[in-house]
Amino acid sequence: MKKQHLIVPAMLAAAALALAGCTADTGTEGELPGGLQIDVPDVPMLEALGEAEDSVDIVAWSGFVEPAWADQFTEETGCVVNRRVAGTSDEMVTLMRTGDYDLVSASGDASLRLIAGGDVAPLNVDLIPNFGDDIVEGMKGQIYDTINGKTYGVPIGRGANILQYNTEVVTETPTSWDVVWETDSPYAGQIIAYDAPIYIADAAVYLMATQPDLGITNPYALDQTQLDAAIELLKQQNGIVSEYWADPVAQITSFAGGTTVVGTSWEILRKLTEDEKFASTLPSEGSTGWADAWMLSAQADAPNCAYLWMDYTSSAEVNGAIAMTFGMAPANGAFCSTSPEAEAHCEYFNALDEPYWDNVWYWTTPISQCIDGRTDVTCTDFQQWTDAWITVKG
Repeated sequence: MKKQHLIVPAMLAAAALALAGCTADTGTEGELPGGLQIDVPDVPMLEALGEAEDSVDIVAWSGFVEPAWADQFTEETGCVVNRRVAGTSDEMVTLMRTGDYDLVSASGDASLRLIAGGDVAPLNVDLIPNFGDDIVEGMKGQIYDTINGKTYGVPIGRGANILQYNTEVVTETPTSWDVVWETDSPYAGQIIAYDAPIYIADAAVYLMATQPDLGITNPYALDQTQLDAAIELLKQQNGIVSEYWADPVAQITSFAGGTTVVGTSWEILRKLTEDEKFASTLPSEGSTGWADAWMLSAQADAPNCAYLWMDYTSSAEVNGAIAMTFGMAPANGAFCSTSPEAEAHCEYFNALDEPYWDNVWYWTTPISQCIDGRTDVTCTDFQQWTDAWITVKG
């Protein structure tokens, strides 16, 4: 999924996870409140930094490891940066499990798989000074990278899945996702939807607001009845959708060419459309979204360089450069006051507007343990979502 240097995280086919719940005591270093309580392998945490190694091997999204800042890092630390660009979360998980890489810029679905598999180590945040007050609170202690109170990820950036529309056709700002879900939508036949099993969560977000009797409290924690309801809604939507998109270029082309007038988008895609007639909004029901974080391999050959990299890229200057290159809200909020350009970027991507992000459900791999806290039912996992998604488009 590419647009020039842009590759936005793709939450595609994932291995099913079956994790047993547990009650875990929280410790001290490297721990934050919140997150998920599950049984995971006991991987040791680095207690102190040692001498920097010669190099560090990183698996990352395009735009996350660029010469502009990687060369400066090498000059400052002596750690040569070797980058491997990945295009999907599945690819990242596969590469990290080879043991050949020290770091990964993991998205929400990859994070849980890596933690559950013992492939990544908990982090000693005391060794990452830039993981401090400047990191926006909404990216700390999240369920996708904070397990049993332990921090496994250093935040990089985040984005929301928004409702984009053509103002020449959709003349009033939509306040609800009903314009893409209900069969009586005035834009039926001109609606675009995201093409991936994780889109089931978007249906669940809408059902949370419109069918509260289903009892959905987290769109990634669906029992079989709730999943069936989401699939029924998606099949209903299929009758009014003009097309599905997975490739951002195809989404932009659809809007620009007039095939689509309303549908799911990312902030960066609306910006790249480069036409003032297109606008976007976060409807009243909220939305899904994504967030990325640096994670350290449990088999890292260069843990010291890896820690130095996580700290270096968490600084306002470098984290902001990554966010602007990739097209997302930065994790380091201090970047937003470094220049007028930075301020404008942060405003566009709602970087410091935490109430905005309170209405965004970050992509998280569904697992059989209900992450909404229920213990009387078994939730559906991502393999079940993948199988169900196949039935949506017929």
